[in-house]
Amino acid sequence: MKLFVCEFVTGGGLYREPLPPSLLREGLLMRDALLRDLAESPGIELLLTCDPRVPLPLTGTTLVMQDTDDVWQLWETVMRHADAVWPIAPESGGQLLHLTTLAERLGKIVIGSSVAAVALTSSKYLTCRHLLTAEIPAVPTYKLDEWPQVAGRWVIKPDDGAGCEDTVLFDAVQAAQEWLRGRAATHVIQPLLQGRAASLSVLCKHGSAWLLSCNMQQIIIENGRFIYGGSTLNGAASYWAQCAALVTRIAQAIPELTGYVGIDVLIEAEDIIVLEINPRLTTSYVGLHAALDCNPAWLVLDLIYNEHFQLPREIRRHVVDVTLEDAA
Repeated sequence: MKLFVCEFVTGGGLYREPLPPSLLREGLLMRDALLRDLAESPGIELLLTCDPRVPLPLTGTTLVMQDTDDVWQLWETVMRHADAVWPIAPESGGQLLHLTTLAERLGKIVIGSSVAAVALTSSKYLTCRHLLTAEIPAVPTYKLDEWPQVAGRWVIKPDDGAGCEDTVLFDAVQAAQEWLRGRAATHVIQPLLQGRAASLSVLCKHGSAWLLSCNMQQIIIENGRFIYGGSTLNGAASYWAQCAALVTRIAQAIPELTGYVGIDVLIEAEDIIVLEINPRLTTSYVGLHAALDCNPAWLVLDLIYNEHFQLPREIRRHVVDVTLEDAA
C-alpha cells in the first residue's frame, strides 16, 4: 500500500510564509513519531513532501518543495499516486478540511475523519452547539452578538484555531470588547472555567470509541496569552471510567469521527467538560507508543481496514511526558 503522510507544516503548507517555531516543533514531533511507527508496518510504502527549511524525514520517498511548486498541486499529484492519505493539518484556515476534501474527491482512503466530521469539529462554535444539543457537557462558546457580557474572566480564540493559537485571556469585558474589534467574524468567546486542562487520545469509528490515554496538559498563561508546553500521557488516568463514558457519547453524537481523535477537556472534581475536538493527530501521539506498549499507527490502520476492530488486551497505561523541547 502506498500511503501519503501529509503533515501540513513540515510538508510545505507554509512554504511561502515564515515557519512559526511552535508549530514547527509540534509538526516535527508528530511527523517523526508517526513515521517511526509506520516504518514498523510491513507492506507500506511511505510518500511525503518536505519544506526545504525542515529536516528531511528519515524514512519514506520524499519530494522536497521547489521554488516553482504550488504546494496544493504537489499534494494532489502525490495523492494521485497513493492508495491512502493520512492528513495532519491545523483546522485553521480550513486547511484540514481542504486536505480531506481533496483526498475524498480523488477517491483515496482517508486515514482520518470524513469531510462532515472535520467541517463540524473545525468550528468550536458549531462543536459546542452540537454537543449541548446531544446533552454532552461543553464549555459555553459564544459569538459576539450572543455574548452575555457579564463580569468575569473571558477567553477569546479563533473559531477554527489549533492549539493555543491567538488565544487571549481578559479580566474585563471592556478590554475584551476592544480587542474583538475587527475579529468578531473569526473569533469566539468562552468563559474561563475552573478545572485542570486535560486531553483524551481516542480512536473512533461508526459511532464507537476506544479510549487510548487520559492526559494532563501543560498550559501556561503569560501576559494574558496561553502557551501549550506539552502533556503527561495518562496523567489523568484516575478519571478513566468517566472519560471512557464521555468519549462514547461523543462518538455516538458525531459518528463520522474516524481514526485518531484528540479531545480537549477540563476536569473539575468529578465533572469533565469538553473544550474542543481535534479530528486529527495531536502532539500527545508522540508519547502514545510508549504509553500503550503498542504501536498506535497499527491500531489506527487496523481500525480503518477492519470492520471487527478490537483493542489488544496487552495495551498498557504507562505515564509518559511529552514536551515540545523533544523536537529541538
